[in-house]
Amino acid sequence: MSDSATDYDDSPSPNTKQQRLINNVEGTYLVDAGAGTGKTFAVTRRYANILDSTTASPEDILLITFTRNAATEMKDRIVSHCDYSMAELADAPIQTFHSLCHDILQEYGFDAPTRLGIDDRIPSTTRIIEDDIVEEALFQEFFEQFTDDHPEYTDILRTVSSPPELLDLINQLAAKGVFPTSEGWYRDGESHLDGDFDAFKQQFDELNQPRNGGNKQSRLRSKLYRYGQDKCYLPDAPPKYEIRGDGKQVPDDLAARVFDDNREHLKAFVHDLYYEYLEFALSRNYLNFGFLQLFAFVLLCEDHQLREQLSFEYVMIDEFQDSSEIQFKLALLLADTDNLCVVGDWKQSIYSFQYAAVENILEFRDRLDEFAADLNTDHQRITYDTSTVQTIELEKNYRSTQSILDFSEEALVTPAANYDSVDEADVRDRIVHLNSTADHDNSTIEALQHDDEHEAILAKIHEIVGNSNYQVKADDGSLRDPEYRDVAVLTRTRDFGRELQATADEHDLPMAYEGGIELFRTDQAKLLLAWLRILESNADRGWAPVLERAGYTLDETEHILETESYPDEMVAFRDKLAETETLGGVMRQVFDRYGFTGDRADVLLHTVESIRETTTLTRGDLIRFITQGIEQGSTHEVNTGAGDNSVTVQTIHATKGLEHPIVILANMNAGRFPPSGGDSPAIMYDDAAGLRQRKTFAEAHGQPYIYDNWKTDVIRKCLSQNYDEERRLLYVAITRAENHVVFTAGNDPNTFLTELPVGVDAGSDEVPDFAITDDEQKTLDVSLPEQVGPRSYSPHSLMDETVYEEVEGGAGKEFGSQVHDFAEQYVLGEEVEPQNSDEQHVQSFIDSLSGELRPEENVYLPLETTNGRVTLSGVIDLLHITADSIDIVDYKTDRGRHAEDEYRKQLSVYYHALDELYPDRTITPSILYTQRGTQVEINPLSISAISDRIESK
Repeated sequence: MSDSATDYDDSPSPNTKQQRLINNVEGTYLVDAGAGTGKTFAVTRRYANILDSTTASPEDILLITFTRNAATEMKDRIVSHCDYSMAELADAPIQTFHSLCHDILQEYGFDAPTRLGIDDRIPSTTRIIEDDIVEEALFQEFFEQFTDDHPEYTDILRTVSSPPELLDLINQLAAKGVFPTSEGWYRDGESHLDGDFDAFKQQFDELNQPRNGGNKQSRLRSKLYRYGQDKCYLPDAPPKYEIRGDGKQVPDDLAARVFDDNREHLKAFVHDLYYEYLEFALSRNYLNFGFLQLFAFVLLCEDHQLREQLSFEYVMIDEFQDSSEIQFKLALLLADTDNLCVVGDWKQSIYSFQYAAVENILEFRDRLDEFAADLNTDHQRITYDTSTVQTIELEKNYRSTQSILDFSEEALVTPAANYDSVDEADVRDRIVHLNSTADHDNSTIEALQHDDEHEAILAKIHEIVGNSNYQVKADDGSLRDPEYRDVAVLTRTRDFGRELQATADEHDLPMAYEGGIELFRTDQAKLLLAWLRILESNADRGWAPVLERAGYTLDETEHILETESYPDEMVAFRDKLAETETLGGVMRQVFDRYGFTGDRADVLLHTVESIRETTTLTRGDLIRFITQGIEQGSTHEVNTGAGDNSVTVQTIHATKGLEHPIVILANMNAGRFPPSGGDSPAIMYDDAAGLRQRKTFAEAHGQPYIYDNWKTDVIRKCLSQNYDEERRLLYVAITRAENHVVFTAGNDPNTFLTELPVGVDAGSDEVPDFAITDDEQKTLDVSLPEQVGPRSYSPHSLMDETVYEEVEGGAGKEFGSQVHDFAEQYVLGEEVEPQNSDEQHVQSFIDSLSGELRPEENVYLPLETTNGRVTLSGVIDLLHITADSIDIVDYKTDRGRHAEDEYRKQLSVYYHALDELYPDRTITPSILYTQRGTQVEINPLSISAISDRIESK
């Protein structure tokens, strides 16, 4: 569903605050437009009003959006409110920053690189690289050249394990407006690399304040308790007692000690890497988004006549909370007057990983003056007054109920981790309270927890759909019972959504994943990689996944790999691929073999072909990059297209700007939301700390080694973690909901869930069958050809379950699962106590055993039948292994021995599987009846009897 402004775009008149924004077109305005307050509605009508009430024409008004789709939508809305046609607005500057900068460079920027001392040009044929994987491939090629050309940086390069980290550093600096020149740094760029000691000291002091009225040590001293742990510092690093001091605070002079560092060589390295990568990109005739802005900014700064020629009488920027520093400065350079209007919501700033600076909107007045003064240091570029800023706060919400809006504010003051602290008074003071316009407030806000979270979510969806307790707003304003299409499952990370989709597929629940997917982690990419490896070197790493996909067991696969007795049909396919001249042809044949069609296959083909076309990489290089894409989880937008009545699964980032009647906020688990942090890059940048190196290569004690940098380690403890953005993500997720919100967690709920004012109930994993109609069917189901390889069965499929039908007084499946879980945990040495007599009997039995114990052991038994080869696979509850024997133990909580003949079939499969693996040992299958703790040996069926049973099914 789209932004809720569409719900009231045809309303008779704007509300009071919207009307104020529409009417006031002269001067500088900061508009706080909270979730669902109709900012697009107001901004587009303001644009139309400028055309109607002033002498301005469309070419005098710059309207910046952050997506191409938003720009198109805005043009549509403007046309409906003014006398201009879509044709007349076709070339109007209603566009993204990147598109605007591209237009400027195409028209005027041919020699822009020379202004940085680069002897190259930007021709009209320059390609714009939008795909991260493609650019990483290009950067890798550049990086190898740079390494060869610069032996003076060998020691620094030894500390870099992931070259893409350096590309991210370059893009981060470009977004801040820090650019290299042939002689040094553009304007005052180097000062950014040196950091800001006052800003750093402020963070240091805040973190170093004793807690609990001075009775408890500071957070900084507590964080430094692990100083030096699992680290290897140079001999001159101070000891921990010196770092932490002997009071409640760390020594005050520690801030200056760690901040002061000789970084001249490091800055020279970053300069040369950055500058030469710009040269490389231009020589290869491409630019990324950051470089588009870089060269447009330099051009506007240096060419005063051009800047005056291009400047606009009115400038409006939508989603201003998503802007970077360079974009703020570009807006100032492009504004000819003080008619500047920025619209956004600091509470929805969630794109720092794309270099968005929330400070642009939180500190708008200060930054407006600061950036204008900076741009005017050597020439009067900003000629208008920046001292007067008026604020408009949009307060009416047209999306959610008041219950949801009130609850969403709690997200902004809730701790994200055990040691996280929030200045609640300061945050609440910044919040503009939203008032709902909803006619009904029947909202349910609840939470559930279950170890099997995926199944619990499906069970909850089944409970919700058609349930009058979860009614949602109908088109006519009344309430109706919910359908699948009304439910959206939102997650912090993509992997959970992908897993949930797989679980939904198993249960036939209509569900579709929307937004960015980890393209290289799809089956299409993994099988393509496998066949490329087979073509390159006939590698086992290629054959193994291909054989697994065909249905061969682990033992069968190992035998095939050892003997190289690959199936004839697969060898023929390999030879056919080897004769194919183009990589695209290879890909198409692989996709056709497995029935891969549609958007994912097309995007993967386009991406890999882009890498191939823009680099000089070999097929082996390409294999490495697909592998890297799998490891890094690089994402690509794929328009999957859900059925007409399907549950939607999205990441929180992907759902920004959208709305759903019912939101299930899933995976509220520790280490998942917020995600557990990994290592910082080898070379990091922070506004306060500047440029820093996390590791250094040196020789100490006569041994060359990569040492940890103790100063950087301390600095990282001083810098605040970005938990505020995690809170904003939580807020965005909650405010997507119109009527109801459900939180879900697994066995380790996160701090958010434990601290939010919502009760957490036990969920259920009882997933029913879902009845799907044609319009609910997902459109991206992958059709597979007839499988090449053996069919698979479970040993349970051999059993006649009617034996249970007339049995009374049983303990039930849930009790059986509980006993099995206890047995596994006890064998694994976990601290568990028996909760009933069955578990006590299991404990006594396990304690009586000597030798090796293996719980939950997977086994496979391949069989030849008249119907072809089949594989029986199952899980043995316990293997008891000694030097000359192996006991198979299967726990049964039955209150009698009525099903023993059927269990004999199951255990016979286990017996023959192990008998093949261990022909020199005595194999004894047995049942442990847990009610009495009685072990009963079972006489196994023959292989032929098992085969006969399969053939009779």
